[in-house]
Amino acid sequence: MMIWLYRFLFLPVLLLASPYYLWRMRKRGGYGPNFSHRFGGTPPLPPRRPGVRRIWLQAVSVGEMLAIGPLLEALKKDESVEVYLTTTTSTAHQVAGERYRPLVIALGYFPLDWWLFSVRAWRRVRPDLAILMEGERWPEHIRQAVRRGIPVLSINARLSDRSFRRLWKARWLVPAMLGGITGSLPASPQDEQRLRALGFSPEKLRTLGNMKLDLAIPPLTESRKSELRRELGLGEGLVLLGSSTWEGEESALVQALKAARSRGLKIALLLVPRHAERRDVVAAALAKTGLRFHLRSHGAAPHEVDVVVADTTGELRELTQFANVVFCGKSLPPHDGGQSPIEAAALGKPLLFGPRMTNFREVARALRACGAARAVLNESELIAACVELLGDEAQRARMSAAALAWHAHNRGAVERTLAVIREELALLA
Repeated sequence: MMIWLYRFLFLPVLLLASPYYLWRMRKRGGYGPNFSHRFGGTPPLPPRRPGVRRIWLQAVSVGEMLAIGPLLEALKKDESVEVYLTTTTSTAHQVAGERYRPLVIALGYFPLDWWLFSVRAWRRVRPDLAILMEGERWPEHIRQAVRRGIPVLSINARLSDRSFRRLWKARWLVPAMLGGITGSLPASPQDEQRLRALGFSPEKLRTLGNMKLDLAIPPLTESRKSELRRELGLGEGLVLLGSSTWEGEESALVQALKAARSRGLKIALLLVPRHAERRDVVAAALAKTGLRFHLRSHGAAPHEVDVVVADTTGELRELTQFANVVFCGKSLPPHDGGQSPIEAAALGKPLLFGPRMTNFREVARALRACGAARAVLNESELIAACVELLGDEAQRARMSAAALAWHAHNRGAVERTLAVIREELALLA
């Protein structure tokens, strides 16, 4: 009964919300191609092969897409398995296209979670196993799996504060709408506790750790590093990185740059806005500072600059390798949630973030506890911490070693997740 209420309400809610989402999609760009996938279309899929199990894997955005790389590589080695990969955002689709096309049978967009759209996609894909990454929990998608007797795994399952609050308000609906998830693999004990509180059966929950901690970032060669440094317009001094910054955070980092330079430090600022379409706003603000700046999307910098704006997609891991200190965006008030500190920690970078890392609370707490990161409460504390760390090489070295040790200690979730996937596939035999 509840699924019919969901179906009945979905289209009116979609129509009401569509002006905002269409505006946002147009602003960000890249959503025109393959738009039919949103309504249940798919790219051309090969015929099903006898003895080969098909997995439909959904990962919503860039962070999740990068995290599944080791998983896809391992599954590709198994000749009895094939993967159809879908995503939601155009940036994630671009990243997947660049990295994973040889590893999957096709790459598409996830359909809108309405009855007829979902039915159409399911009839085309015909998977043996459905996998949802992190916060993906789509009632209609899950319902279609249940109707067909297909198991659904929620891997690296996470519940942000915001998602938990929303689901808690309607927790009496959760078993009816999401009960078709046959196995949930929480990324942390906190996520498991929250899922239990919402009514998920303990028998379906297995906390395996965070898959994002298993990432291995190939180091840049010295020649590539020198070449890229020239392209960016970075000098030979220190680099302060604003990683996935949001509005207001860039200006705080500009003030940190000026404060550090006033202490005689040779330093450049590298800004990677979370949304590349903010480039014009960021550039307009920088133009008022009197600093020399360059937009990465404009090609190679003609000369050395004070500030580089990396308004591109999929380069953060490479660019982080230039950083001496990293600030994680979306963490200074009024923003809330935080962007991932994991890539920077894996590269051994000293970390700073604001008080609102709620989407990465456990990770942030662990990084602070081991001495790899520091939290600041506001803009003035951020500026002071940047100046202090940029001027203290020994402290940066200690934080770097702590970050590398933390990352090495917490790996292994991908292998554990693979084992569960193989268990599910074995049950289908």
